[in-house]
Amino acid sequence: MAIAFVFWACSGSKNTPVPTPPVTTTPIADKNWSFETSAYFADEFDNTGKPDAAKWGYDIGAGGWGNNELEYYTDGSNANVANGKLTITAKKESMGGAGYTSARMVSKGAGSMLYGRVEVKAKLPSGVGTWPAIWMLPDDYSYGPWPKSGEIDLMEMVGFDPNVVHFTVHNQTYNGANGKGAGKTIATASTDYHIYRIDWTPYAIKSYFDGELVYTYVNESNGFATWPYDKKFHLLLNIAVGGNWGGQKGVDDTAFPASMDIDYVRFYKMIDK
Repeated sequence: MAIAFVFWACSGSKNTPVPTPPVTTTPIADKNWSFETSAYFADEFDNTGKPDAAKWGYDIGAGGWGNNELEYYTDGSNANVANGKLTITAKKESMGGAGYTSARMVSKGAGSMLYGRVEVKAKLPSGVGTWPAIWMLPDDYSYGPWPKSGEIDLMEMVGFDPNVVHFTVHNQTYNGANGKGAGKTIATASTDYHIYRIDWTPYAIKSYFDGELVYTYVNESNGFATWPYDKKFHLLLNIAVGGNWGGQKGVDDTAFPASMDIDYVRFYKMIDK
């Protein structure tokens, strides 16, 4: 299932593109890479209070984020850790010209990676107009502005289509409504925790929901136009409100406050061969 109207990355692409690299002509072989069993970056959210500042930063502000979203992302007042979980809460309140507030947490720096396994255990919000996401963007826009430098969506769900979760990749060739991915119905996505995971190697990006393989995006070996995923990426956790996709059926203000709970985040390094 293709995902339409995913344009978050546009707002962060201010880097000057580097010259186009040579196109790969030799197909990438699947070496059946494995992954370390100890996480090199993890947050179990065992503290109390604000998320660990050594692991997490924030994208801040309003302006639609290139996608006509309605929220103002705060510097952490919409994110809290307690009882072994991180809670990101979208609220119906005015700030910075927006009618809602939320949080968009980023792991850039300590939680940046090139190839590996990313695993997040989460319980999603509900309500028309909510748009939770667990996703990845490049640290540097080496191949140019979105979508050229890529995006990896581990999980997205829109509140008007409850319990249907989506995995998608975006790049110069496949993006927006033509992004490559798949969807799956998880009947308890908003009432129970589920595990969203990717296994990312030079050969492919594989998506798993609760350990079930749902999609494999294979490196076509023709350069960054389809495979910009040879650079470091970092994780983002957020709840958007409205937007080109999330707001297609309007926004139900009675759904707020709406929260996404994260039990843990874990990154495992790929074992090279």
